[in-house]
Amino acid sequence: MTFDVRRDDDSQVVVIGVEGQLLVGNRKELSELVTQAVEDGDRKFVLDFTSTGFIDSSGLAALLALAHAIDDAGGQLRLAGLNEDLRSMLSLTKLEGVFAIDDVPEASVAAFS
Repeated sequence: MTFDVRRDDDSQVVVIGVEGQLLVGNRKELSELVTQAVEDGDRKFVLDFTSTGFIDSSGLAALLALAHAIDDAGGQLRLAGLNEDLRSMLSLTKLEGVFAIDDVPEASVAAFS
């Protein structure tokens, strides 16, 4: 599991690509990446799940915690690139309304403009 962090300098959006799976074993690394970016002053975040096949319950809990932490700092988190299974999981857990979701990361970045 790796995370690809890139910044869109024009819109000042931090885009984090989640590759593989978001599980108990790597959720802490994602949380640390986002927490550090918030501490550095970033407020606009996109988590790109285009290359993600699975999120377990601890990964989902980490997403909720990140969304709250970003919101508390006056920022916003958007999710992008969710496959059908990940969208279904958010729907079944009644969390699709908690997150702003876009089909592709470019749409998420554009939504901040």
